[in-house]
Amino acid sequence: MASTPHVSSQELCPCGSGKPFDQCCGPVLAGAPAATPEALMRSRYTAYVKKDYVHLRRSLSAEQQADFSEKDARDWAESAEWLGLDITATEAGGETDQEGTVDFVARFKSGGEERKHVEKARFTREDGRWVYAGMIVPKAEPVRREAPKVGRNDPCPCGSGKKYKKCHGA
Repeated sequence: MASTPHVSSQELCPCGSGKPFDQCCGPVLAGAPAATPEALMRSRYTAYVKKDYVHLRRSLSAEQQADFSEKDARDWAESAEWLGLDITATEAGGETDQEGTVDFVARFKSGGEERKHVEKARFTREDGRWVYAGMIVPKAEPVRREAPKVGRNDPCPCGSGKKYKKCHGA
């Protein structure tokens, strides 16, 4: 007789930690402070899955709260099928740190298409609690020209024999 695999009666947390919800993001959604920026990031993803807009607002920095739209959060949360969260890197965010970052990929399906939200999130402490302080926008690398600049009156590099301005520079 084949044995039935043990199925836990506890719901796994949507954040992908592998822990039961009530031992992972559940207490943070209920108002407990997150121990680390990663824990707060996981709880924010779970809040989208569970449609907990109170937590989404509460877990923002004061500056971010000023721009928070519950309607926009609700529209996104309810229009998406949440597929998973991958934490790809964390930096700082320890017991004595005042800032930390979490690089993550939130996977979801919207309009029948699988999509990814990729972000480097910045977290700070306010009144001793970790809060989401926004995304870090990567600095753009300057574009470096590899070929010499062609002047308007130089021969066109295509080899037509015409001046650049009368050929490909037109």
